[in-house]
Amino acid sequence: MNKVILMGRLTRDPEVRYSQGESSMAIARYTLAVDRRFKRDGEATADFIPCVVFGKSAEFTERYFRQGMRVVISGRIQTGSYTNRDGVKVYTTEVVVEEQEFAESKAASEQNAGYRSAAPAPSPAPSIDAGDGFMNIPDGIDEELPFN
Repeated sequence: MNKVILMGRLTRDPEVRYSQGESSMAIARYTLAVDRRFKRDGEATADFIPCVVFGKSAEFTERYFRQGMRVVISGRIQTGSYTNRDGVKVYTTEVVVEEQEFAESKAASEQNAGYRSAAPAPSPAPSIDAGDGFMNIPDGIDEELPFN
């Protein structure tokens, strides 16, 4: 079984390209900085994991993901190799993302990316209501609610 689940922050805005041909497809690439569980010499360390996303998920990535955002992804690890211009064989490892979602609120994400104030604000992500993830309870409900 080849399954990986990661939570981390985007190190920069995703790079999105579209494949050539009759039915072009979006391909998004980004790097996640994933904190290691244990600190070395009292300092936190992180791994920088390259990720690739295809199709509609890549279009979602292009629209909503920005540098500094905390996201959770799941997918599979894929390895490969190629020969570069100098004739040296280069080995690659990346996560092919199958699922991705936000790991913090929009407000927290904007606060963590606040140093990028010169960049335009991203479009708001779809949500149930004002962004807290809960629906408002309509006035005038005659039944008692199971909580206070």
